[in-house]
Amino acid sequence: MLLPLVTALTTDIDHINIDFSSGAQTVLKIVIATILFGIALDIEISDFTAVVRRPFPILVGVVAQFLLLPALTLLLAIVLDVRGSIALGMILVACCPPGNVSNILTHRAGGDVALSVSMTAISNLLTIVMLPVNFAFWAGLSPAGDDLLRDVDLDPVKTFVEIALVIGLPFVAGVTINRLWPRVAHRAHTIVGPVSFVLLLLIIVLAFIGNWDIFTTYITLVLLAVFIQHLMALGLGYGVARATGLPSRSRKAMTFEVSVRNTGLGLVLVFVYFDGLGGMALVAAWWGLYDILAGLVVAGVWKRRTAEVAA
Repeated sequence: MLLPLVTALTTDIDHINIDFSSGAQTVLKIVIATILFGIALDIEISDFTAVVRRPFPILVGVVAQFLLLPALTLLLAIVLDVRGSIALGMILVACCPPGNVSNILTHRAGGDVALSVSMTAISNLLTIVMLPVNFAFWAGLSPAGDDLLRDVDLDPVKTFVEIALVIGLPFVAGVTINRLWPRVAHRAHTIVGPVSFVLLLLIIVLAFIGNWDIFTTYITLVLLAVFIQHLMALGLGYGVARATGLPSRSRKAMTFEVSVRNTGLGLVLVFVYFDGLGGMALVAAWWGLYDILAGLVVAGVWKRRTAEVAA
């Protein structure tokens, strides 16, 4: 009875748009670019060359993030029988790269921070090319979202340029500064990262407040989809790490690298190419808040267990 009820209630969500001015979109892009710049300030060239030193766990993480998570998300959207815009939002989130929150949660949980940082660096670099290709492929296979996708001019070249500007340039700039002036990079990282992250949360909260009627009407429908998808992402990260024989600390890192998504970038794409399409915007915005809260809970549980074992 649940799934038909969900479908009936979401009839109009494919036809609503979240109000977000062009000026607010520009601010959002700048904040996301600043977040990526802050991440890159803490990344060294050695984090990329870690592929040579530790190819297997990083390969496992890349496959889990860029192949398994989008594929399982597509199947989940079909099973839940969600409306097209929600399905597209779920797939877009799955195609987004991890954020530096994954590194923070890995550290809090007592995981392998070096592996987490390396995976974040490599995943964000691959995202410049993989995100538009990955999203177009998996969204095109979605029975519910395919019709909506046909009405959108999702030009791969334009999408690549957009992502390169928001991710690529600030990422390269941050890594370069860290390479040439490591002390400056370290000091800047302690300021840029937290400030830009708070600004992103503020933008999301203000967007919710500015569209309160839409939020209160449809968020209950998005809650179920995001909850199950995030739980699946946590299980996928931990499961592939365990199945491939990675040690405990690496499992923790893999869990957060797969489950924490930079949905701020997803929001940028939703507003640029989908005109703030209701289900997509709500999924991306709510995921950005929920995965931090859920991640803190999981990291806290692991931290307590580690302390109990040590005692």
